[in-house]
Amino acid sequence: MADEEVSWLSLRARGRVLALLAVLTGVLLALHRQVPNSFGHLGSLLEAFLPWLGVVIVLLLVLALLRRSGTALLALLMPVAVWTYLFGGLLAPGAGGAHDLVVVQHNVSDENSDPAGTARALAGAGPDLIALEELVPAALPVYEKTLAPQFPFHEVRGTVGLWSKHPLSGTRLVDIRPEGIAEGWSRGLRTVAHTPDGDVAAYVAHLPSVRIGTGGLASSLRDESAVLLGRSVAAEKTERVILMGDLNGTAEDRGLSPLTSRLNVAERGFALSFPKAFPLARIDQVMVRSGTVNDIRTLSSTGSDHLPVAARISLD
Repeated sequence: MADEEVSWLSLRARGRVLALLAVLTGVLLALHRQVPNSFGHLGSLLEAFLPWLGVVIVLLLVLALLRRSGTALLALLMPVAVWTYLFGGLLAPGAGGAHDLVVVQHNVSDENSDPAGTARALAGAGPDLIALEELVPAALPVYEKTLAPQFPFHEVRGTVGLWSKHPLSGTRLVDIRPEGIAEGWSRGLRTVAHTPDGDVAAYVAHLPSVRIGTGGLASSLRDESAVLLGRSVAAEKTERVILMGDLNGTAEDRGLSPLTSRLNVAERGFALSFPKAFPLARIDQVMVRSGTVNDIRTLSSTGSDHLPVAARISLD
C-alpha cells in the first residue's frame, strides 16, 4: 500500500512539472516581445524559431498522456490556444481565389553551379516578378539569357536583381549598407513595375547575415540594415509596395520590425526556406503595402542553399 501511494504521488509530481512546463511555454509564446534583447539578442533568437515551440507542445502532450495527468493536459490548453492564435492561420490551405500578381523570391547563392537550371525552375512557377539575390558577375549573363524570353524587363544593382513581365522604370540603388561596411557593398534596389493593375514600387533587398554563437544571436548589422530599408519604404511615394528579399530573419523577429510594422506579411503558408537540407525558418520574405500576401509556398530546390518561395498577391 505504501509503495502504491509513493507511485501515485510520483506521478502527480511529474504531472505538475509537465503542467509548469506547459505554462512556461505558453508564456514564452504570448510574451515573446518581453524577452530582453539587450544580451545576445535573445529575444530575436527566440522569435527566429518561435513556431517550433509547437514541437515542444506536442512533446508535452505525449508525456501528459503517458503520465495520464489531467493537470498537465488542462495546462496545455494555454500554449495550444496561443500557438493557434499566432500561427494557426498559416496552416490553412493556400487561397485559391483571385489574385493580381505572383512573385518569386530566391537567394540563388553565389556558389550555385547551375544558374540556367535555377532560372528555368523559377520561371516555371509562372510569376510576374522574380527577385534574386547573391548574383555574381559570372552567373548574371546566364540568368539574363535564360529569363529573357519570358521576362523581357530586368534591373540589377550590385548583387540583387528583379526580372519582370511588365515594364520597369525609376530604378535606383537603395543604400542599406550598415556603418563600417566597405564601399561597394550593394544589396538593395527599388524600381516601379507597371502592371495591368497599376504601378507597384518593387524593392529587392538582401540584409546582412546573422550568426548564432555562444554569445547569442549576432544580428546588429542585419538590424541596422533593416532600419535603413524601413526608412526607404516609409518614404516611398508610390502607394503600392512589394518587398522581396533574403532578409535573414523571420516575420516574428523584432529585428525586422522596421519592415513588418509598415508592410503586410503572408497570411497563409509557413514556407520554411533555409537551410535547404532541413529548413528551419523562412528568411526569404515577400511583404506588401496596400495589398495582401494571400499565401506563400516553397518551390523545388535549386543549386542554392535556400529554397525559392512563391507568393500570390492581391493589390488594394
